[in-house]
Amino acid sequence: MSLLALSAQSVAMSFPEMSPAIFQIDLGFLGLGSFPIRWYALAYIGGLLIGWRYALALSQRPLLWGGTSPATRDDIDDLLFYATLGVILGGRIGYILFYQLPYQWDQTMADPVSLLRIWEGGMSFHGGLLGVAVAIWLVARQRNVPLLSIGDIAGVVTPIGLFFGRIANFINAELWGRPTDLPWGVVFPGDAAQTCQGVTGLCARHP
Repeated sequence: MSLLALSAQSVAMSFPEMSPAIFQIDLGFLGLGSFPIRWYALAYIGGLLIGWRYALALSQRPLLWGGTSPATRDDIDDLLFYATLGVILGGRIGYILFYQLPYQWDQTMADPVSLLRIWEGGMSFHGGLLGVAVAIWLVARQRNVPLLSIGDIAGVVTPIGLFFGRIANFINAELWGRPTDLPWGVVFPGDAAQTCQGVTGLCARHP
């Protein structure tokens, strides 16, 4: 057995018992069953709202811009609205185009309504990135704001959303990293192979 696998068995942390859903809303009286409120949704909401407040703070500091700020509060409010649409629509459309249709064509064609069931999962970072890029372009054009300036603001606040998104990835036990023998390695429940460098056994990975 490799040193990496031995180390994984001795120091790896088991994935914590944590549900992807924070709680369930019972809509049975409407004939809709239960509706889960997930950590992932909270990550989106938190990232957008905190990013919006930070963008407002940046836009209200003229010294950052060498004089007059390039964006008003209304401009930033519009950016929040369009960026939210870009993240949700772009993320979903990107997932459909990049992942669902190429790999699940037959299942999707048999049940095309599944394309609309966003609560069953399926958001793409690449699609969300493209959606937000379109949102920035729209705000710059409609509000007559310099494109590069509004892009600077978006670039500074984006890591906030990415931070919360990666925490949600961890809670969902997805997108784990490479095998590791470091103390923070985690054995994820969805890691079906459970191998480290070709050796069967516990496989601790970067979270």
